[in-house]
Amino acid sequence: MPRPGLRTKKRVYVKVPGGGLKLRFKREKPNPARCAWCASPLGGVPRLSPSELRKLARSSRRPTRPYGGYICPSCLKEGLERAVLG
Repeated sequence: MPRPGLRTKKRVYVKVPGGGLKLRFKREKPNPARCAWCASPLGGVPRLSPSELRKLARSSRRPTRPYGGYICPSCLKEGLERAVLG
């Protein structure tokens, strides 16, 4: 019987070098990154763990616009308008 923390995880059979199959449990994807102002999910930010994110190129980790990966485009537009107009 699997330990309690693994009961809800998906089961994957992996071929081992000896030719047999071994049961492994699939890791869950992390929750999507969210906007710091409105809490809507951010587009362009992959749903990967920090160790997997480190393997990606910097340009594919988050959008390259100002505050990309931190606030959504609509909040950025609103914040810039508020900063310029006062």
